[in-house]
Amino acid sequence: MGGRGRYAQFVTTVDLRALRLRPGEARQQTLDVELEPFVLGGQRYEATPASIPVELEVSQPSGATVFDLRLRAHLSGACMRCLGFAEVDRTVSAREFHDPDAPAADELHSDYVVDAELQLSAWARDALALEIPEQILCREDCAGLCPACGKDLNVEPHEHLERDPDPRWAALEELKET
Repeated sequence: MGGRGRYAQFVTTVDLRALRLRPGEARQQTLDVELEPFVLGGQRYEATPASIPVELEVSQPSGATVFDLRLRAHLSGACMRCLGFAEVDRTVSAREFHDPDAPAADELHSDYVVDAELQLSAWARDALALEIPEQILCREDCAGLCPACGKDLNVEPHEHLERDPDPRWAALEELKET
């Protein structure tokens, strides 16, 4: 079960035909899966290491197949407030159902099963993406960057007493004066 797929550099697939599951049977295996980097808010976040162990259980309770996924990932990249180094750990559990007789748009038809192969890398990446916080921060109380001068407010807290107005707002200032 597993291996490098032919679809992309980061694709690990599982050939479901090779499992030869009969109704009521299940198979468990831990596979090393490469996770493609994430781009959130214009910043790149990578799993470290890039290849992580993923626990996969495939069962066939009836005509459908049930997939259970468990993984723990460590992501690192830029803080969304100050652009310093940030990291986040997440533990993910996900489940997919696949009934090959269900219509493609049906919720019982998994998008991760293509030509009797489970696209494990894509599913692991998407399951992890659902667990990532909206903002990845270097610390919870990150002060961010100064909007006037761009300095890191965590390192050098300060305020600007007089600020020139942003020239992009000049048209609104004219409306205010009338």
